[in-house]
Amino acid sequence: MIICTPDIGIEMPPNTLPYAELKERAAAACGTIEVLKEHGLPEEVLEPDAEDKARIATIVNSFAEDEAKTNEILTTARFSNLPPAVLIGVHDTLKDFSHAVVKQATQIRHLVTNKLILETNNPDPRVRIKALELLGKISDVGLFTDRSEVTVTHRSTDDLKSNLQEKLALLRKKAQEIDVTDADMQELGVKTVDTESEQ
Repeated sequence: MIICTPDIGIEMPPNTLPYAELKERAAAACGTIEVLKEHGLPEEVLEPDAEDKARIATIVNSFAEDEAKTNEILTTARFSNLPPAVLIGVHDTLKDFSHAVVKQATQIRHLVTNKLILETNNPDPRVRIKALELLGKISDVGLFTDRSEVTVTHRSTDDLKSNLQEKLALLRKKAQEIDVTDADMQELGVKTVDTESEQ
């Protein structure tokens, strides 16, 4: 038998909580509820009533409108005071939101692909060609995708320094060779003074 004596009176720093996001808090709370269910938490506590459903809707709508503000307002202390049915409802709804977006994107992708396949039988050859081209550009097919290669060459610091010094020396030499004429200055909008007419 192990006897543990807790240290009482030690405050936890406010910004070191591991679950800062509402989604993370909800997932952690549901994990705790699962453990409690295994140890006798009654099932009727987990069934949401009308008030619980209203709370779930309020929290989820608030989260959808402004995620950062909801995370700030619904602190860990406030969140832990919610009934288990609300915690589970919030977690399940947020999880469904994230899956719904992926599901909709996949459905739209299939719809567009199927419509393009239908357009390949169009009597107008321009429409057929365009449909085939767009089908070829689908990432799964990758027939007409542009690919670019990036080659990275690693060089030592000394090589880079000497290369830079050579380029700077070349630029200095070119700058000294350039003869700026009056025409060049007028083209730049700078008025030049004719020294011969002044004398």
